[in-house]
Amino acid sequence: MNDRVPKRLVARARHRLVVRLTIIGVAVAIAMVAGAATFVFWGAYNVSALQQHTEPVYTLLNTALNRSIRQRAEDIEVPPLDDPAMAEQGLRYYREKCVQCHGAPGISRDDVGKGMTPVPSNLAHTARSRSPAEIFWTIKHGIKMTGMPSWQFIFTDAEIWEIVAFLMQMPRLSPADYQAWVAEVKKASTSATPPVSTPDPERGRLAMYGYACIACHRIPGLVGPQVDVGPPLEGIGERRYIAGVLTNNFDNMVHWLQHPTEVDPLTAMPDLGVTEQDAMNIAAYLSLLD
Repeated sequence: MNDRVPKRLVARARHRLVVRLTIIGVAVAIAMVAGAATFVFWGAYNVSALQQHTEPVYTLLNTALNRSIRQRAEDIEVPPLDDPAMAEQGLRYYREKCVQCHGAPGISRDDVGKGMTPVPSNLAHTARSRSPAEIFWTIKHGIKMTGMPSWQFIFTDAEIWEIVAFLMQMPRLSPADYQAWVAEVKKASTSATPPVSTPDPERGRLAMYGYACIACHRIPGLVGPQVDVGPPLEGIGERRYIAGVLTNNFDNMVHWLQHPTEVDPLTAMPDLGVTEQDAMNIAAYLSLLD
């Protein structure tokens, strides 16, 4: 009998301790959420491009970036990258699309690249610190909230690998070497246009991110600024006309996406350089928006 009393007292004490710790834990969690919400809604964090993230935030974001890229690139099969012609073609693409933000040996970034936060990577260093698969994934998919776009709607996988092949050579190039190589590749690229394939609605949905369609349109299934510069696209699959001038069918939608100013010289929609394959994919997705 006497032995049972202490056991009951101990059990009750443990129960009270667990309850108190649970209450304290919940209270701390609520306080942290409330503090974070207050921090965000009061605009306490400075988002100016003139102010770099604090060291803890920068370290956290950079660690998340590195781990994310590494995980998603680990199953990518890397082709041979030692063909000089491959790297030469990659240099053409690099000069056209990349040097403005990342610079090159002896070449400074343009004003946009200098003013970005975070500053775009020095890719000579990137080629030493990242694997070819990681560089390929980054070029193809881009990195959100850094200014690094996805290039998969501009370059094919083969063309991205050509850029990777060039980047793997960059750490070995002096400024004089780079300028000499540039002098040899002044001629325009002669890459063949890839053949079109069956329209892919999911690919079309992603393409509308790649061509920045969300900057002007509200599009079901896409997260964006939700602005009404252009008409919302909800229900476009059931509309009778495209832009009020073309009968709404698949072929006309493809034509409109590629050549809007040709169809309607007064339209505010610019020619975006949409490829035939991407136009077909986008048209396939839009046809589902009923």
